[in-house]
Amino acid sequence: MIHALDEFFQTWAGESDATLKTIRALTDASLAQPIAPGHRTLGRIAWHIALTIREMMERTGLAIDGPAPDAPMPEDAKAIADAYETSSRSLVDAIQRNWTDASLAVEDNLYGGMWTRATTLSVLVNHQIHHRGQMTALMRQAGLRVPGIYGPAQEDWASMGMEPLP
Repeated sequence: MIHALDEFFQTWAGESDATLKTIRALTDASLAQPIAPGHRTLGRIAWHIALTIREMMERTGLAIDGPAPDAPMPEDAKAIADAYETSSRSLVDAIQRNWTDASLAVEDNLYGGMWTRATTLSVLVNHQIHHRGQMTALMRQAGLRVPGIYGPAQEDWASMGMEPLP
């Protein structure tokens, strides 16, 4: 749970950097990698993460720069990464301009329930972590190198002169 804006900004800086690093590792060809027939593709998951920042946070009254919630998915990975980066930066700017620590106790109607803004920020962070995990599994299936996030990825061990753990 987020208790202060500085706590959110610190958390968001690390998690948004990790998400952007993951999205920037995608290729245009990899965007079509499906989870399973009839389910989201790698590109659709990355685009969903980018769209959710504006979609969720506008429900709290913040104006966020970025693609509209119904914007069609771009066909190139760079456009998805750029849209995510714009939305992420805009989120931080909007919160810094409009909220205080006391704002975290304000409740907004999100998805049929009343959520404190602290809850909304926590859900937003956890949402992207969840989908980033899905992305890394699909990246492996697509033959992409997965970036290290909370530590080295398997490919990073060799560059460190170490054997990857089994």
